[in-house]
Amino acid sequence: MSRGFPTAEYQARTQKAQSLMAQADLAALLLTTEAEVRYFTGYQTRFWESPARPWFVIVPASGRPVAVIPSIGAALMARTWIQDIRSWRAPDLQDDGVGLLTQTLNEIAGGGRIGLPDGHETHLRMPLADYHRLAGQIDGTLTGDQGIIRRLRMVKSAAEITKIEATCQIAGRAFDRVPQIARAGVPLAQVFRHFQMLGLEEGADWVPYVAGAAAAEGYDDVISPASDAPLAAGDVLMLDTGMMCDGYFCDFDRNFSLGPPSAAVQAAHDRLIDATDAAADLARPGVTAAQLFHAMDGIVTGGAGGSDTGRLGHGLGMQLTEWPSLIPQDHTVLEPGMVLTLEPGIATGGGMMVHEENIVITQDGCRFLSPRADRNLVEL
Repeated sequence: MSRGFPTAEYQARTQKAQSLMAQADLAALLLTTEAEVRYFTGYQTRFWESPARPWFVIVPASGRPVAVIPSIGAALMARTWIQDIRSWRAPDLQDDGVGLLTQTLNEIAGGGRIGLPDGHETHLRMPLADYHRLAGQIDGTLTGDQGIIRRLRMVKSAAEITKIEATCQIAGRAFDRVPQIARAGVPLAQVFRHFQMLGLEEGADWVPYVAGAAAAEGYDDVISPASDAPLAAGDVLMLDTGMMCDGYFCDFDRNFSLGPPSAAVQAAHDRLIDATDAAADLARPGVTAAQLFHAMDGIVTGGAGGSDTGRLGHGLGMQLTEWPSLIPQDHTVLEPGMVLTLEPGIATGGGMMVHEENIVITQDGCRFLSPRADRNLVEL
């Protein structure tokens, strides 16, 4: 798999955005978060972990995006297809880029409407005081982006899907090696650390997300940090990972049994596989996110409407979770190129079990990107 994308990929994204901007009467898009900036520029760095500096990219009505960024990032941005890079020395306690951003927006958008992503799973990555200063200084008006970024990012290009599938294969190889690191007596925290190591050994750039649990007959929590409690015979071990390679995530989990699983645990796992298969069989263009939810919920709860986990899957790509959400209220219509997780959960005598796979919507159905789990639980 080659790294990054050719310039044509970013040109196509920008042109699609500009077409939608014209329909929405937007003179520019203002982007402030890592995924949005990288989507249009290819600018990839872990420096976003520092909250000290704001970063801005403007998508104009025509032409290439313009970067307004701290000078520490100018050299790296110059290696992308972006040509107009305007920078300041940051942090600046008096004017941390607001003046330069105001000048650039007034030049590009004039008195027009400037859209910012404002839907679910978005946020504004700049100080609130600076946002108010910007709103008071620009000639135009700050407004929502009319869902443009969401629409674009929900449907992946073939090149993006290739990267997500490659990341899924990396995680699949790491999961295949779990018997090397997990057995009765090994602390769960050590399993987490070693699983991250396996991901890196198999080719992940980063393993920013590992979650899971281990308990008898199921578990009651799937988001807590791992404890030093040792695995024990009869436990169900679940590992859930969001590994990343070349800027794209996978997100799926696997369940394991410490010794032979009980009949109840194996039956619960069977139903999770059945629920995943039911949603996959239904998933195709024209079906809605809500319909996938109901297909799984009918099997794992008998149609009770879900559980406290809230949703049974979501979008996936440059971020671990993206739009849509597989919930009863989300009627997003599936299109070819959408990448989704299918994530049913089921109650057990010991709490719950969760299973997750990654799929891509095709012209006539769906295709699994994650290596499919075996129906029989792997024994450790």
